[in-house]
Amino acid sequence: MEALLCWAAHIGISDDPSPAPSSSIPSSSCLGHSLVVSHFSDAGGRGLAASRNLRMGELILRVPRAALLTKQNVLHDAKLASCMNKHPNLSPSQKLTICLLAEVAKGRGSWWYPYLVLLPSSYDTLPNFHEFEIQALQVEDAIWVSENAIVKARSDWQESLIVMQEMMLKPQLLSFRSWLWASATISSRTLFIPWDDAGCLCPVGDLFNYAAPDEKSCAEDCHVEGNEVKELTELADSNTQRLTDGGYEESSASYCFYAKRNYKKGEQVLLSYGTYSNLDLLEHYGFILSTNPNDKAFWQLDIDVNISNTWTKDFLYIQPDGKPSFALLCALRLGATPMNLRRSLGRLAYAGFLLSNENETLVMKKLAKRCCMVLENFPTTIKDDVSLLSVIDKILNFSTCFDRLDLAFCRKEFVGFMQANGLQGENLLDTSLSAKALRSLERWRLAVQWRLCYKKILSNCISYCSKVMSEMS
Repeated sequence: MEALLCWAAHIGISDDPSPAPSSSIPSSSCLGHSLVVSHFSDAGGRGLAASRNLRMGELILRVPRAALLTKQNVLHDAKLASCMNKHPNLSPSQKLTICLLAEVAKGRGSWWYPYLVLLPSSYDTLPNFHEFEIQALQVEDAIWVSENAIVKARSDWQESLIVMQEMMLKPQLLSFRSWLWASATISSRTLFIPWDDAGCLCPVGDLFNYAAPDEKSCAEDCHVEGNEVKELTELADSNTQRLTDGGYEESSASYCFYAKRNYKKGEQVLLSYGTYSNLDLLEHYGFILSTNPNDKAFWQLDIDVNISNTWTKDFLYIQPDGKPSFALLCALRLGATPMNLRRSLGRLAYAGFLLSNENETLVMKKLAKRCCMVLENFPTTIKDDVSLLSVIDKILNFSTCFDRLDLAFCRKEFVGFMQANGLQGENLLDTSLSAKALRSLERWRLAVQWRLCYKKILSNCISYCSKVMSEMS
């Protein structure tokens, strides 16, 4: 890390907001003025902390264009550019993935070597999941997304293989395993740039961990007094985008990052790189949030086709607090309306109005009943999943402070894990896990964590429906 920060300082990466970096900051590190690398065991692991109090909208990191690993920068190599130009049908992400592998192949000869050597050695994105871990998700939609992610990754690799062979990359870099690593690096770490749909890899800038966009928390952080109110208002008016973490700026030819809220010294500084459900985060980034205001439990309508076709599936879901989405509630209200009244009441329903107390009660009863049925059909309960996560965490932390009886309720799943990883016996307590098995255990944990969040949304929906019906009576 010290080598990376030193290299970054020498090529102009800086966390000093002043136009000319202060001479008081040692050139051995690009950080120290606004940020510092730290470890957050309960919130993303390694990340960036505030080295002083930071104010919302303040510039906290600047990465010059030359430092960005982009297709354009890599293809300054005429040989690589010639090979790539022969295959114009490859997608932007495929091309950037190939560029990343080409730079890795250069070893210490790559200009980005100090950055590349610190990239994660493996990822937990959905294309890296194996069959046991996919089935552990339990939800049909999530299993389908996982299987399709793997199919797409293999297809992208096969289409790109001829280009990498023409580039004469090393045999190990031509493997599907290497492709999975490189494509996961691109999927999980790239930032948007206006001149390339694939985005860019941003040294130091990709050390920020993720925070889900949440307008409420941002508003709470804006509570300031006196002249600061006017100052922050002027700052917001001058560049609204700066309060959404920043982006590439032509004026400075740099990727610029801004504090999305006020931070106290020592707090982790987070980056919001989009609004994602937990399944989206798992697919593209390899993690989920235990509390995600943008999570969704998508819903399959079982009412007539005319109502179902009014809304696409993306709009039909239950929110983390248990409330049905606007589209889902509209569809359910119309579905609970007699056929002869749907035409006259349709405009009210699509405007979001309650049609009648009787209609609303019927909707809530059906919704709660359906949630109960879905929960009952899962092979494990919420309580089971909570206990299972606790056991897996203890195993990953090499703890033995639990009884064998703790494993009894989920013995079938543990046996499945052992078999999927070629392990002998039926109890993890009697087995020494290889690094490969530990990675599988971590992916299994993510699958259990995801399905637990999904089930909690359904449980919250049952509570929400009960509350509404109580208020109706």
